[in-house]
Amino acid sequence: MQIKQLTLLNYKNIQQAEISFSPKINCFIGENGAGKTNILDALYMLSYCKSHRTSVDSQNILHGFDFFVIQGEYLLSGEREESIYCGLKKGRKKQFKRNKKEYQRLAEHIGILPLVLISPYDHSLINDGSEERRKFVDGIISQYDPQYLHYLLNYNVLLHQRNAALKAETADDDLLDVLDQQMSFYVDYLYEKRCLFIEQFLPIFQSIYDCLSSEKEKVSLCYVSQRHNEKAIDGFLLRRNRDRAIGYTTFGSHKDDLEMLIDDFPIKRVGSQGQNKTYLVALKLAQFEFMKKSSNLNPLLLLDDIFDKLDSNRVRQIIKLVNQNSFGQIFITDTNREHIDEILHQIASDAKIFSVKNGAVEEVVNVNI
Repeated sequence: MQIKQLTLLNYKNIQQAEISFSPKINCFIGENGAGKTNILDALYMLSYCKSHRTSVDSQNILHGFDFFVIQGEYLLSGEREESIYCGLKKGRKKQFKRNKKEYQRLAEHIGILPLVLISPYDHSLINDGSEERRKFVDGIISQYDPQYLHYLLNYNVLLHQRNAALKAETADDDLLDVLDQQMSFYVDYLYEKRCLFIEQFLPIFQSIYDCLSSEKEKVSLCYVSQRHNEKAIDGFLLRRNRDRAIGYTTFGSHKDDLEMLIDDFPIKRVGSQGQNKTYLVALKLAQFEFMKKSSNLNPLLLLDDIFDKLDSNRVRQIIKLVNQNSFGQIFITDTNREHIDEILHQIASDAKIFSVKNGAVEEVVNVNI
């Protein structure tokens, strides 16, 4: 899979841009705040129907304007062409179209254009709460299993209803019996799917981390769930009185976590800055490999300023990995042109370099790599 062309109007700090991409390596050079990451965020939006940086769509509109437009022209397997459109006007619902036909539900689009983004903001996977790690797991499974996404959304609706009833003190036993029975079905389903995913994902992650670190450390992932030790329906019932007292639900899929370990200790406690970054890059490259196998498409790989704070050996190992034929179209941002030139010297592939200044994007011609 590849994107051939991207058109932007009034997206973040980019007033207008029309970018034709290389089928292999695309590099964006510019100072911090120039707009490099905004280009990657537009690609992310076309795949996931949302920005990677903000949950408020209107915040993506360029200051002084009242709409934005993103359009991508893609080439999928079998030379099939796809045109994806995303547009938003202030005060209106976001529009998403595939080949000029608007989606009724955005969830229908998830998984069509697989994409993996590695960015400095990935540190939230280690440092923030369990919600970030659940999003990571759910995001991967939802890419290849539409029913999982459908059931996850249903579970979240029921959870909201249960919490609202608990807060309003209107949750009598009859209502809770109905909600708990329905939620238990989804808890069991999500639990089984998450267990299977971790079992399949872990060896891929460990293999990639070993390559990046030259096997200096041992890493693992441990799925943490209340469901390990008790049936879902029992979990809700046993905590019912406590839930009433505090006004929210204390059992369920929304309490699951993914424990990230290095040498059998939580990396959040013992990991160095370089180890943390290597861990996160390995997680995302494992995500790429997993999604590639599940979708039979090469996801787009976006590397947003990831080479800072990594030693030269780990940078070389990352470049060695992405230079393999298993990777397709790659997008790299960096503030340092010399750094990009050094990377491209080691990658024997077609490449384009773009200069980004104050939201203006210009291809650098006659590039000597």
